[in-house]
Amino acid sequence: MQGETYISIVTECIEKAWSTQKDTILAASHKIAETIEQKKNVFVFGCSHAGILAEEVFYRTGGLAVVNPIFFPGFMLNTRPITMTSSLERVPGLGKTILTQNHVSAGDVLLIHSVSGRNTVPVEMAIEAKAAGIYTICITNLDYSKAVTSRHPSGKRLFEVCDLVIDNCGEKGDAAVSLKGLPEKIGPTSTAVGTALLNAMVIEAVEKMIADGIVPPVFMSANIDGGDEHNARIFEEYKDNIFYM
Repeated sequence: MQGETYISIVTECIEKAWSTQKDTILAASHKIAETIEQKKNVFVFGCSHAGILAEEVFYRTGGLAVVNPIFFPGFMLNTRPITMTSSLERVPGLGKTILTQNHVSAGDVLLIHSVSGRNTVPVEMAIEAKAAGIYTICITNLDYSKAVTSRHPSGKRLFEVCDLVIDNCGEKGDAAVSLKGLPEKIGPTSTAVGTALLNAMVIEAVEKMIADGIVPPVFMSANIDGGDEHNARIFEEYKDNIFYM
Protein backbone atom coordinates (compact mmCIF):
# COMPACT_ATOMS: atom_id res chain seq x y z
CA MET A 1 0.00 0.00 0.00
CA GLN A 2 1.86 3.05 -1.26
CA GLY A 3 -0.69 5.36 0.30
CA GLU A 4 0.56 4.09 3.65
CA THR A 5 4.11 4.75 2.49
CA TYR A 6 3.15 8.35 1.76
CA ILE A 7 1.64 8.84 5.22
CA SER A 8 4.82 7.45 6.77
CA ILE A 9 7.01 9.76 4.68
CA VAL A 10 4.95 12.85 5.54
CA THR A 11 4.98 11.94 9.24
CA GLU A 12 8.76 11.45 9.14
CA CYS A 13 9.20 14.76 7.31
CA ILE A 14 7.17 16.63 9.90
CA GLU A 15 9.07 15.02 12.76
CA LYS A 16 12.44 15.69 11.11
CA ALA A 17 11.55 19.29 10.27
CA TRP A 18 10.30 19.95 13.79
CA SER A 19 13.24 18.30 15.57
CA THR A 20 15.87 20.01 13.41
CA GLN A 21 14.15 23.41 13.03
CA LYS A 22 12.59 23.77 16.48
CA ASP A 23 14.83 26.63 17.62
CA THR A 24 14.33 28.50 14.35
CA ILE A 25 10.56 28.04 14.50
CA LEU A 26 10.57 29.27 18.09
CA ALA A 27 12.58 32.35 17.07
CA ALA A 28 10.09 33.01 14.25
CA SER A 29 7.12 32.63 16.59
CA HIS A 30 8.64 35.02 19.13
CA LYS A 31 9.25 37.57 16.38
CA ILE A 32 5.63 37.25 15.27
CA ALA A 33 4.38 37.64 18.85
CA GLU A 34 6.51 40.74 19.41
CA THR A 35 5.32 42.22 16.12
CA ILE A 36 1.67 41.76 17.08
CA GLU A 37 2.29 43.15 20.56
CA GLN A 38 3.79 46.26 18.96
CA LYS A 39 0.64 46.56 16.82
CA LYS A 40 2.62 45.97 13.65
CA ASN A 41 1.53 43.52 10.95
CA VAL A 42 2.11 39.91 9.89
CA PHE A 43 1.82 38.77 6.26
CA VAL A 44 2.10 35.38 4.53
CA PHE A 45 2.74 34.89 0.81
CA GLY A 46 3.29 32.06 -1.63
CA CYS A 47 2.79 31.44 -5.34
CA SER A 48 0.40 28.78 -6.65
CA HIS A 49 0.38 25.73 -4.33
CA ALA A 50 2.86 27.45 -2.02
CA GLY A 51 0.09 29.96 -1.34
CA ILE A 52 -2.03 27.27 0.33
CA LEU A 53 -0.11 28.01 3.53
CA ALA A 54 -1.40 31.58 3.45
CA GLU A 55 -4.94 30.26 3.11
CA GLU A 56 -4.40 27.84 5.99
CA VAL A 57 -3.56 30.44 8.63
CA PHE A 58 -5.91 33.37 7.99
CA TYR A 59 -9.50 33.83 9.13
CA ARG A 60 -9.32 30.40 10.71
CA THR A 61 -10.87 28.94 13.85
CA GLY A 62 -8.11 28.73 16.46
CA GLY A 63 -5.88 31.01 14.38
CA LEU A 64 -4.51 34.49 14.91
CA ALA A 65 -6.85 37.08 13.44
CA VAL A 66 -3.98 39.39 12.51
CA VAL A 67 -2.23 37.05 10.08
CA ASN A 68 -2.79 38.62 6.67
CA PRO A 69 -2.53 36.63 3.44
CA ILE A 70 -1.19 38.26 0.31
CA PHE A 71 -3.24 36.97 -2.61
CA PHE A 72 -2.29 38.01 -6.13
CA PRO A 73 -4.90 36.85 -8.70
CA GLY A 74 -2.30 35.52 -11.12
CA PHE A 75 -0.86 33.23 -8.45
CA MET A 76 -4.10 31.71 -7.18
CA LEU A 77 -5.06 28.17 -8.13
CA ASN A 78 -8.24 29.38 -9.85
CA THR A 79 -6.08 31.16 -12.46
CA ARG A 80 -6.78 30.00 -16.00
CA PRO A 81 -4.74 28.85 -17.73
CA ILE A 82 -3.07 27.55 -14.57
CA THR A 83 0.28 27.45 -16.39
CA MET A 84 0.26 31.26 -16.25
CA THR A 85 1.15 31.05 -12.54
CA SER A 86 4.49 29.47 -13.43
CA SER A 87 5.20 32.16 -16.03
CA LEU A 88 4.22 35.08 -13.78
CA GLU A 89 6.39 33.82 -10.91
CA ARG A 90 9.42 34.53 -13.10
CA VAL A 91 8.53 38.14 -14.04
CA PRO A 92 10.98 40.77 -12.68
CA GLY A 93 9.36 43.73 -10.94
CA LEU A 94 6.17 41.89 -10.02
CA GLY A 95 7.35 40.92 -6.54
CA LYS A 96 8.13 44.55 -5.69
CA THR A 97 4.74 45.68 -6.98
CA ILE A 98 2.87 43.06 -4.94
CA LEU A 99 4.81 44.01 -1.82
CA THR A 100 4.26 47.76 -2.08
CA GLN A 101 0.55 47.41 -2.91
CA ASN A 102 -0.30 45.26 0.12
CA HIS A 103 0.21 47.54 3.13
CA VAL A 104 3.50 45.87 4.12
CA SER A 105 5.80 48.38 5.87
CA ALA A 106 8.81 48.75 8.16
CA GLY A 107 8.51 46.76 11.38
CA ASP A 108 6.18 44.17 9.87
CA VAL A 109 6.88 40.46 9.39
CA LEU A 110 6.63 38.82 5.97
CA LEU A 111 6.65 35.00 5.76
CA ILE A 112 7.26 33.64 2.27
CA HIS A 113 6.69 30.01 1.33
CA SER A 114 8.55 28.70 -1.73
CA VAL A 115 9.63 25.08 -1.98
CA SER A 116 12.33 25.52 -4.62
CA GLY A 117 13.08 29.10 -3.59
CA ARG A 118 14.44 29.82 -7.07
CA ASN A 119 11.82 31.96 -8.79
CA THR A 120 12.02 35.70 -9.26
CA VAL A 121 8.91 36.91 -7.44
CA PRO A 122 9.49 35.40 -3.97
CA VAL A 123 13.21 36.24 -4.06
CA GLU A 124 12.48 39.79 -5.19
CA MET A 125 9.83 40.24 -2.49
CA ALA A 126 12.27 39.13 0.20
CA ILE A 127 15.03 41.45 -1.05
CA GLU A 128 12.70 44.44 -1.31
CA ALA A 129 11.15 43.69 2.07
CA LYS A 130 14.50 43.56 3.87
CA ALA A 131 15.51 46.85 2.24
CA ALA A 132 12.30 48.40 3.57
CA GLY A 133 12.90 47.26 7.17
CA ILE A 134 10.50 44.31 7.02
CA TYR A 135 11.56 41.13 8.82
CA THR A 136 11.56 38.17 6.43
CA ILE A 137 10.96 34.51 7.25
CA CYS A 138 10.88 31.76 4.65
CA ILE A 139 9.79 28.15 4.59
CA THR A 140 11.65 26.33 1.83
CA ASN A 141 13.32 23.02 0.95
CA LEU A 142 17.05 23.51 1.38
CA ASP A 143 18.19 20.33 -0.40
CA TYR A 144 15.94 21.14 -3.35
CA SER A 145 16.87 24.83 -3.46
CA LYS A 146 20.62 24.21 -3.23
CA ALA A 147 20.37 21.82 -6.18
CA VAL A 148 18.85 24.39 -8.57
CA THR A 149 19.94 27.76 -9.95
CA SER A 150 18.17 31.01 -9.16
CA ARG A 151 15.92 32.68 -11.72
CA HIS A 152 16.38 36.05 -10.01
CA PRO A 153 18.88 38.46 -11.62
CA SER A 154 20.95 38.47 -8.42
CA GLY A 155 21.58 34.74 -8.73
CA LYS A 156 20.34 34.25 -5.19
CA ARG A 157 17.71 31.85 -3.91
CA LEU A 158 15.16 32.58 -1.22
CA PHE A 159 17.12 31.00 1.62
CA GLU A 160 20.04 33.30 0.80
CA VAL A 161 18.08 36.54 1.18
CA CYS A 162 15.77 36.01 4.20
CA ASP A 163 16.39 36.88 7.85
CA LEU A 164 15.19 33.50 9.10
CA VAL A 165 15.09 30.24 7.12
CA ILE A 166 12.97 27.19 7.95
CA ASP A 167 13.71 23.96 6.07
CA ASN A 168 10.73 21.68 5.39
CA CYS A 169 13.16 18.74 5.04
CA GLY A 170 11.41 17.42 1.93
CA GLU A 171 12.88 15.71 -1.12
CA LYS A 172 14.23 17.41 -4.22
CA GLY A 173 11.28 18.04 -6.51
CA ASP A 174 8.85 17.73 -3.55
CA ALA A 175 7.14 14.48 -4.63
CA ALA A 176 8.25 11.59 -2.43
CA VAL A 177 6.75 8.22 -3.46
CA SER A 178 8.10 5.95 -6.20
CA LEU A 179 5.66 3.58 -7.92
CA LYS A 180 6.72 0.61 -9.99
CA GLY A 181 6.23 1.33 -13.70
CA LEU A 182 6.13 5.12 -13.21
CA PRO A 183 9.34 7.13 -13.77
CA GLU A 184 7.98 10.20 -11.99
CA LYS A 185 7.60 10.35 -8.22
CA ILE A 186 4.15 11.07 -6.79
CA GLY A 187 2.86 12.52 -3.52
CA PRO A 188 4.23 15.99 -2.69
CA THR A 189 4.95 16.66 0.99
CA SER A 190 5.45 20.43 1.18
CA THR A 191 1.84 21.43 1.91
CA ALA A 192 1.31 18.93 4.72
CA VAL A 193 4.67 19.67 6.32
CA GLY A 194 4.44 23.43 5.78
CA THR A 195 1.00 23.76 7.34
CA ALA A 196 2.08 21.69 10.34
CA LEU A 197 5.14 23.88 10.91
CA LEU A 198 3.20 27.10 10.38
CA ASN A 199 0.44 26.11 12.81
CA ALA A 200 3.09 25.13 15.36
CA MET A 201 4.62 28.57 14.85
CA VAL A 202 1.26 30.25 15.49
CA ILE A 203 0.74 28.20 18.66
CA GLU A 204 4.18 29.18 19.96
CA ALA A 205 3.45 32.84 19.14
CA VAL A 206 0.18 32.69 21.08
CA GLU A 207 1.94 31.05 24.03
CA LYS A 208 4.54 33.84 23.98
CA MET A 209 1.85 36.53 23.97
CA ILE A 210 0.14 34.94 26.95
CA ALA A 211 3.46 34.80 28.81
CA ASP A 212 3.90 38.51 28.05
CA GLY A 213 0.51 39.29 29.57
CA ILE A 214 -1.22 39.96 26.23
CA VAL A 215 -4.61 38.51 25.28
CA PRO A 216 -3.98 36.95 21.85
CA PRO A 217 -6.49 37.79 19.09
CA VAL A 218 -7.51 34.17 18.44
CA PHE A 219 -10.65 33.37 16.45
CA MET A 220 -13.43 31.19 17.82
CA SER A 221 -15.58 29.12 15.49
CA ALA A 222 -18.51 31.14 14.16
CA ASN A 223 -20.56 27.97 14.67
CA ILE A 224 -20.07 27.99 18.45
CA ASP A 225 -22.47 30.07 20.54
CA GLY A 226 -20.81 33.40 21.24
CA GLY A 227 -18.32 32.96 18.41
CA ASP A 228 -19.65 35.78 16.25
CA GLU A 229 -19.57 38.22 19.15
CA HIS A 230 -16.06 37.17 20.17
CA ASN A 231 -14.73 37.57 16.63
CA ALA A 232 -16.47 40.91 16.16
CA ARG A 233 -14.62 42.27 19.21
CA ILE A 234 -11.30 41.15 17.70
CA PHE A 235 -12.12 42.76 14.36
CA GLU A 236 -12.84 46.03 16.12
CA GLU A 237 -9.78 45.98 18.38
CA TYR A 238 -7.38 45.02 15.58
CA LYS A 239 -9.07 46.79 12.67
CA ASP A 240 -5.86 48.64 11.85
CA ASN A 241 -3.93 45.35 11.54
CA ILE A 242 -6.39 43.31 9.48
CA PHE A 243 -6.35 43.86 5.72
CA TYR A 244 -8.49 41.01 4.39
CA MET A 245 -11.90 42.36 5.34
